[in-house]
Amino acid sequence: MQDIVIIGGGIVGLATGYQILQQRPGLKITILEKEDRVAVHQTGHNSGVIHSGLYYAPGSLKATNCILGYDMLLDFCRKEEIPYDLCGKIVVATSVGQVPYLHKLYDRGIQNGLVQNRKITRSELREIEPHVEGVEGIWVPYTGIVDYSEVCRRYAKKIREAGGILVFNQKVTGIRTNESGRSEVLTENGAAFQCRLIVNCAGLYSDKVAQLSQPEKVDVRIIPFRGEYYQIKPEREYLVKNLIYPVPDPNFPFLGVHFTRMIGGGVEAGPNAVLAFKREGYKMSDIDLKEFYESFAWPGFRKVVGKYWRTGLGEMYRSLSKTAFTEALQGLIPEIKEEDLIPGGAGVRAQACSYDGGLLDDFAIIENQAAINVCNAPSPAATSSLSIGKTVAEKALSRI
Repeated sequence: MQDIVIIGGGIVGLATGYQILQQRPGLKITILEKEDRVAVHQTGHNSGVIHSGLYYAPGSLKATNCILGYDMLLDFCRKEEIPYDLCGKIVVATSVGQVPYLHKLYDRGIQNGLVQNRKITRSELREIEPHVEGVEGIWVPYTGIVDYSEVCRRYAKKIREAGGILVFNQKVTGIRTNESGRSEVLTENGAAFQCRLIVNCAGLYSDKVAQLSQPEKVDVRIIPFRGEYYQIKPEREYLVKNLIYPVPDPNFPFLGVHFTRMIGGGVEAGPNAVLAFKREGYKMSDIDLKEFYESFAWPGFRKVVGKYWRTGLGEMYRSLSKTAFTEALQGLIPEIKEEDLIPGGAGVRAQACSYDGGLLDDFAIIENQAAINVCNAPSPAATSSLSIGKTVAEKALSRI
């Protein structure tokens, strides 16, 4: 009998396990992961940005956890000697019409404690990033880069050292809970794990896992959005010194295509945000008809489509057209050319959508008798992982 079974070996599940064992050494913890290693999906396809907390509404779970998690992550990386670089980034208004929202972003950052941010003029933009074109910007010195897969491997190492167990190739297919509140987690290969409490950090399948332990309807559905990247050819990497972001669309929970220098070398451009036809659909050709139908059958998502169909078509067009993708990047760096870009990787974001048609912009935790379900943990979840993990750990320990 385990005290806690955590479902999901991504960065949130691992950070939760780590924080539980930091607070309660000796507790019996097992982490189940359906792949053969940690950080395979969302975490392993992360762009590696250490977010500052600029974008998030003051007082929201995103803002609170990002700001707390930022310091916790840097402290962990220093102690574990994980390389990171606080290289800073610029957010660029490419037109006069974007300036008012740029100023709102700046004010939001100040409210979130980012007092070293500063507004910068067009000439100052060019001093920081000589090839950028814009009318005004924000310099965010807090932003950095790191390898989150390496962070996960180190979380896993610390969990094992504290007596926790990680079990791979264990796809969860069922949950049984008896009258005393004890649960049994069943997996595809016939294994069964008994525990006092389940913590669901299943990412792209968090809603489905939540439904296994909750007879009543779970009122959110995970809608997968694929983000596709290009890499800049090595001989043209000089166009980007560090991180360059646009002013995001305030009505859409994505940050727009941007440029990111990677901790291991190279520069990525992207991502776009297109509906994936499969929850783990990293290519346009990856299709699961059942999962695709489930997305469109969800009433909330149909409302999202009705509201944002023009934006969605634009993202799809950029997915299909390298020329269109390049044109979007040229809004920030006019010198970038189609031939400068080579296909890169892609990630799939687990975006929770409510029944009434809202794309959840904040973290969402749903609790029931058997489980604590982390049902929405989008960016900046990697930056925030130790703070989210501490929050979930405290909830779990209060119930053990």
